[in-house]
Amino acid sequence: MIVDFFNHFLDILTPYYKIIWFGLVGALFTGFSMLDGFDLGVGVLHLLVSKDEDRRIFLNAIGPVWDGNEVWLVVGGGALFAAFPRAYATVFSGFYLPFIFLLVFLIFRAVAIEFRSKEPSPLWRNTWDVLFALGSIFSSLMLGITLGNLTRGIPLDSEGEFIGTFWDLLNPYSLFMGITVVALFAMHGSIYLVMKTEGALQQRVKSWVPILILLFVGCYFIFNLSTLFVAPHLAKIVFARPWIVGVLALDMFFLWKVWSLIKKGKELIAFLCSCVMMALLLATFGLTYYPNMVLSYPNSENSLTIYNAASTNKTLGVLCIILLMGLPMIVSYTTSVYWIFRGKTRLTETSY
Repeated sequence: MIVDFFNHFLDILTPYYKIIWFGLVGALFTGFSMLDGFDLGVGVLHLLVSKDEDRRIFLNAIGPVWDGNEVWLVVGGGALFAAFPRAYATVFSGFYLPFIFLLVFLIFRAVAIEFRSKEPSPLWRNTWDVLFALGSIFSSLMLGITLGNLTRGIPLDSEGEFIGTFWDLLNPYSLFMGITVVALFAMHGSIYLVMKTEGALQQRVKSWVPILILLFVGCYFIFNLSTLFVAPHLAKIVFARPWIVGVLALDMFFLWKVWSLIKKGKELIAFLCSCVMMALLLATFGLTYYPNMVLSYPNSENSLTIYNAASTNKTLGVLCIILLMGLPMIVSYTTSVYWIFRGKTRLTETSY
């Protein structure tokens, strides 16, 4: 009976497999942005405090969750490989060097978290503090550069293969998108830290939030304005899909609510609003980008879409079954970790 139910369920979904997996891959990368985004943001802000105790609190605020948060990136890459193999091949070959740099920076960040408090020497700890901050900043920058190039479009040939160079990826538009992502993660990280700290340190972090919100809004506004000139093809899509503007307006509403809630002392709700805001940002990108998986610029006819880059319907159907079995475990594990380590961060003998 269970097999018959699954078969009937999958038969209903068959015409929508490609759309479903476009949304699911986007959801996985959105989960990474929301969760590891605040980890990276904490790293970006790490050197703004100088006391050893404050830096340890920053590290221990993300200590129980940072490695689990990175899993979303791995799962997202795996889902892209399984559901849209041509898009995976193009992205991971075209962005090979940026992804290698991203991996190196993430490794430095992870090693810094584990090694930083192993020795009491100020030189030892300050060295790892710098590496932790630089790893977080440049990881965020690489993610932004990748997203900026995907937004603008990359040169593809008729087979959907990348025909540019590494230096083509370091264009001003994508570099500024990288800066915007650094500002976004720093803002998100500061909101998380307000929730996890207390006393004088919390008040100091709270004073950063409005500055970082304004910095992000300014960067995001300039980025969108430059999109009108650098990627006018996307501007046409937005005008043709007016509901995207509605999603963006809702996004800005949640951003405004973040600061309003923090001032009222509702830190958890403020952080959840920040997560929703980030999800809506990625939703804006997805609604604008659909049905493209990898946009080709300037030859848009060479773009990879959900239709010419997807696996077979049978493969996508099997993936749906795997998802239905695996997703509850992922959600339950993530939820339990955050529940266990809820509350303010306080240093103990087992802390970093």
